[in-house]
Amino acid sequence: MLIAFLIRLGINAVALAVTAWLLPGIHFGANDNNLVTLVLVALVFGIINAFVKPILALLTCPLYVLTLGLFTLVMNALMLLLTSSISQALGLDFVVDGFWDALVGALVISIVSFVLSLIIPDDVERGKV
Repeated sequence: MLIAFLIRLGINAVALAVTAWLLPGIHFGANDNNLVTLVLVALVFGIINAFVKPILALLTCPLYVLTLGLFTLVMNALMLLLTSSISQALGLDFVVDGFWDALVGALVISIVSFVLSLIIPDDVERGKV
């Protein structure tokens, strides 16, 4: 269970790092401990996706049906903006400049996470190794 959590945390951290590297509107501050900041922001991102996103998805279920699932991109962008806000409140230097940057960033994070999840075997990702 701990291994699966650490692997998911690593996938989120890599996805956030790739997104910050590709998009100028999403960036980490210029502090000395970027790796620690990256891991902590990935932890915040994971907690938000685990607890807040399912509640909002349940409340906005008609929008998912109405848009044939495309509202997922908007929801992911909102989760990324919420991650930025909470990270800044915690003193972490993670900034998302606006909604459109968050929308593109959410798409990049989804693609990178998907690719990394394909690379990592299911047994390792579920912590059964």
